[in-house]
Amino acid sequence: MSAPGQTATPPPDAKISAADGRSYWQGVDADVNGMLGGFPYISKVDLQGSRNFLAKMGIGSKSGLRTVSRALEGGAGIGRITEGFLLDVAEQVDIVEPIAKFTAALQEKPGVGSVFNIGLEEWKPLEGTVYDLVWNQWCLGHLTDDQLVDYLRRCKAVVAPNDGVIVVKENLSTGGVDLFDDVDSSVTR
Repeated sequence: MSAPGQTATPPPDAKISAADGRSYWQGVDADVNGMLGGFPYISKVDLQGSRNFLAKMGIGSKSGLRTVSRALEGGAGIGRITEGFLLDVAEQVDIVEPIAKFTAALQEKPGVGSVFNIGLEEWKPLEGTVYDLVWNQWCLGHLTDDQLVDYLRRCKAVVAPNDGVIVVKENLSTGGVDLFDDVDSSVTR
């Protein structure tokens, strides 16, 4: 609440602009270096950590672990996660990514199903779709708080009811406040 005569400061997520975010990503190279902001060397350890996490959930390609029928990668970029391990654990992976140049190479890749070149805030699952695994990594900061809640509700509605998994892997603000990044129009929560 603001004192009399003062204007309330809008929350950081109020500054998010899908157009500005997409403009930023249009200018990024469609490779691992571009996806990871100049830190491509973290990809290997990141992918291994994600594989280990899924194994703890009982999902994986190794003996004793189960594979899944259908997965979704939200905010997929070039499909680094899809190609890095989702295609090893899922028969089919659907992609949601608004930047078409990033998904171009994924269109005909075996195991990749539907490619939705729209933002997560616009994505509506196809009727009758059920996902065993929904993976979201380093992309949810491009959604306002309300958009994020709506998106996660849509994910919940299509995740397998008994053993489906929704993964949210994001960086966190350590200062207890949300931080707006005006470079790519995102928020770290």
